[in-house]
Amino acid sequence: MNIDPYLPSGMSVEDLLILMTALSAGSVAITVWFTLLHHDPALRRAKVMAAQRSAMRSALVGPRRRRQRLPTLGMMRQVVDRLNLLKSGQAERISHKLMRAGWRSKDAIIRYLFMKLFLPLVFGVVVLILLYGLNLYDLSPVAKLGAALGSVILGAYLPDLVIKNRTQKRQDTIRKSLPDALDLMVICAEAGLSLDATLSRVSAEMELACPELADELGLTGLELGFLPDRRKALQNLATRIDLPVVRGVVNTLIQAEKYGTPLAQSLRIMSGESRNERIMKAEEKAARLPALLTVPMIIFTLPPLFVVLIGRAILNTMDAFAKLF
Repeated sequence: MNIDPYLPSGMSVEDLLILMTALSAGSVAITVWFTLLHHDPALRRAKVMAAQRSAMRSALVGPRRRRQRLPTLGMMRQVVDRLNLLKSGQAERISHKLMRAGWRSKDAIIRYLFMKLFLPLVFGVVVLILLYGLNLYDLSPVAKLGAALGSVILGAYLPDLVIKNRTQKRQDTIRKSLPDALDLMVICAEAGLSLDATLSRVSAEMELACPELADELGLTGLELGFLPDRRKALQNLATRIDLPVVRGVVNTLIQAEKYGTPLAQSLRIMSGESRNERIMKAEEKAARLPALLTVPMIIFTLPPLFVVLIGRAILNTMDAFAKLF
């Protein structure tokens, strides 16, 4: 099969193979390099938690004076400030969405708004240059216009897709590790630790098993110690994770704080419910597996099976008809 008509002008099959080989070698080298790098998640998380503790302490006990805006702002912040994107009604909703994805820094919303504005322009300009300026592919005017509009739409929705994918993966990881964290909280509560000490100890124990959940529990423990309203600190946990089982745990902790109910017994019940939910999720995936495998089996299994079973008979029949005529 000749693929030269599908290649850009001036590029041959040999050039394409050389380019693919170079990209493969580069990706392998980068993968090996990052694999050999030593990452210490405990040290990184300790630095993050120390910075958060200092920021919360300065915000709560420090002087409440208006901070002067620094003149050395980045390009992203300048663009967002000039367009007044932070003053829109969706800024708080975007901030919550970024927190659920694990991005809680003040500059995360700046990057999101800038990329939301910048990527459609970049994708549209690149496609226009490739199709209309360089004329790499011989397409009809309607196809070129559709490709340009599609690239702009892709650039507009790409940040939301990235955030949604990261949020889903993070919530799945937290959901799987939550029963173990609740069991540890039961042990700490039965040992007589307070809620602040319980969250801090469980956060330290869950660091290697689930850094995402350990980070959230550690931050909640810090907020319980610094925020004047302990109920607000627990509600922030439910806002950042946004899972039904986490909301149930938060409601249980709030009731225990308000009415003085036994914390260990409530946590033990929530641990059993979350573990049952995890088992039900696994059973649901197992029940969906036969339906998902039907189409691949029909496409990849039945044709070779038919060839093996009746291929010889078809060949013999064709030979017999060839001898007759």
